[in-house]
Amino acid sequence: MSQHDEGHTVAGWTGTAIATVGSGLLGLGVCTVSAVALVAGLAVCAVSVLVTWYLHLAGWGKPPGPRPRAQWPLRVRDTGARDGHPGCVSCRLAGRGRRTASALQPVSGAGETEPTATAEARG
Repeated sequence: MSQHDEGHTVAGWTGTAIATVGSGLLGLGVCTVSAVALVAGLAVCAVSVLVTWYLHLAGWGKPPGPRPRAQWPLRVRDTGARDGHPGCVSCRLAGRGRRTASALQPVSGAGETEPTATAEARG
């Protein structure tokens, strides 16, 4: 088994299964020229994205990259999901993720960083 183990998660398999049903409905809508089936297929595909995102944020999806062997099985939850994964777009969209010290500094209206309290006290 690969050390990256990409997509072998509950979130990945669930999202794929729901998207497959949505794609089938889209195909049925195209073949039968049915607007109802096309709209239903698009809705199911949109739901698959939301379900996969929710499961990833709940810890059933794992971050990209190598993981320890204990994290390889399908039903192992990711304990670091609550803090967000570095470089993960899904976590960033949810407001999670690692912030650097420069990202936490207040910025003035002119785009310059504000002086810290210790610099003001010295000055």
